Amino acid sequence: MKEIVTIQVGEFANYIGSHFWNFQDELLGLAENPLGDPLYRSPFLDMDVLYRSGETPQGILTYCPRLISLGHEGSLGSLHSSGLLSYGITNPYSVEITTWNGNVARCTAEPHEKNLFLQSLIEQDNANLTTNDADQENSHKKDITDKDRVKCLENGVQYWTDFSKVQYHPRSLYELHGSWMDLEKYDDYGIGIDALSIGLHGEEMNERLRYFVEECDHIQGMQFIVDDSGSFSAIAVAFLEGIADEYPNTPVLLYSTRKPGSYAYGKSQKESVLRTLHDAISFSMLSSYCKLMVPVGLPSLSRSKLSSTLNVDDNKLFHCSAVYAASIHSASVPFRMEPQGPTVESINFSGGMDINGMIQLLAGQGRQNMINILDIAMPAPFLTDESNQSPILRSLCPLTPEIDENDDDLYSVETLMVNGVFSGVQRAFVPEVVSSVHSAYENEPKRPMFCHVSAACCPLPIPLPFPSIFNNRVGRQGELSATSLGGEEQRGSLEIDSIPMATRFRSSSAVKPLVERRLVNLRRFGLERGAAGAELLRRWGFGREEVEEMAEAMTKLVTKLDPVAYASSGSDSD
Repeated sequence: MKEIVTIQVGEFANYIGSHFWNFQDELLGLAENPLGDPLYRSPFLDMDVLYRSGETPQGILTYCPRLISLGHEGSLGSLHSSGLLSYGITNPYSVEITTWNGNVARCTAEPHEKNLFLQSLIEQDNANLTTNDADQENSHKKDITDKDRVKCLENGVQYWTDFSKVQYHPRSLYELHGSWMDLEKYDDYGIGIDALSIGLHGEEMNERLRYFVEECDHIQGMQFIVDDSGSFSAIAVAFLEGIADEYPNTPVLLYSTRKPGSYAYGKSQKESVLRTLHDAISFSMLSSYCKLMVPVGLPSLSRSKLSSTLNVDDNKLFHCSAVYAASIHSASVPFRMEPQGPTVESINFSGGMDINGMIQLLAGQGRQNMINILDIAMPAPFLTDESNQSPILRSLCPLTPEIDENDDDLYSVETLMVNGVFSGVQRAFVPEVVSSVHSAYENEPKRPMFCHVSAACCPLPIPLPFPSIFNNRVGRQGELSATSLGGEEQRGSLEIDSIPMATRFRSSSAVKPLVERRLVNLRRFGLERGAAGAELLRRWGFGREEVEEMAEAMTKLVTKLDPVAYASSGSDSD
């Protein structure tokens, strides 16, 4: 078994992670249900890749995500940083200070009230009480329905923990004490650097990571999700630097995420320069400490290609993060597939690979481009349409911003994951999916140099706290209709049980505009004579030589993404 450690850094990253772990929790519950869909009971998904087994000091067996979540102080809402499990771990900020003999004033904020959804989780945890006690305690809550719980989430999510139904290990949740509480001001790369200088944050983060890594038998890599639109990118860079030093042979797959509101223009020229340089520095630093980087987060999901099936409110992080979490879940399915022998062919799954194998395929061959594009079909369409053609490739929508969507790169390399798609009235078997997709690629007028296809019969389950973002073309099992099915215009977990998914990684020159824009801005505002941001960069701790090295590294990335230059270098080497 090859384990994965997941790291989430920043507010939006934790929103995405909350949905991601809700998917895993739902899969675990469905797998244990003897009366449920047998597709979920198939052993092809090894959940131990993402989870760890343990035991509390009280002897209670636990099964928790192998996760480290970083956020600013006060970002956990009603959830305590030790989670719901009692391991007897002391909060380092609650220890008495023995070197101070003066008066001490304690300021305690009012606890965040649990919403109806979280209250229902507590009721389930208290189900072990005697029947009489349970009935007496919960009699006044019998009139609360799932519809009430969904409504409270649609209208009242303030923290990512408000819709999380997962039990976390006490070492998983870490708040940066002393960090900014006002997220609107927490958008400066330098503030993240300053936050790390308070206390022993760096040592504590590395110690928590060491705890999870050392209990792994054979770690395959780290899945790193960072909200890079604000100062948490600087905190992520410090974390990644420690990983590179201590675990140099462990590959890191990094999702650099952004919420729609982060694309707003600065209110002044000074603020615009700050945000522009933040983007350039953040991109350069993050990309230098991972093996594969996937920028994720469109300025608007409601105006994207996904609007044909989804009704997403761009102003709600609860909505936007659900889409990105679904894509990351689908993309990670190959990492959890049970290994198959060379002569074994399964009708339930195919094409499994570990993180290192995917990185070698996408970034270790050809032009060795490590900045990849993420595409998604949600829900994925039927395997074939009226003309007997596979519409899956045509339905994919890029989630990576600032790319050239009309780019046709003959040297691109792709990995495609398809799970739970329909063929007629039933789920398609995996050999049928793989054959159909390969045929679709062969019929493309301009196809990639190479594509690896993974497939599974198991769809994406829709848990109760999932937002109502599907339109009324989407059926209960995620099947798509050409016309409205009637009923609710906004559909969620009450109307839809599961959906088929398709997710694709692309190593393509289409990402060149994203990289090139950051390179141009770094030179313009950081390196040119009289550059408006030169003093800002010095304040962040970057000298001119270091900025020049960043520009040189990004120049190499842009060169690799130039099809003409790549073709010339390939012919020269022949």
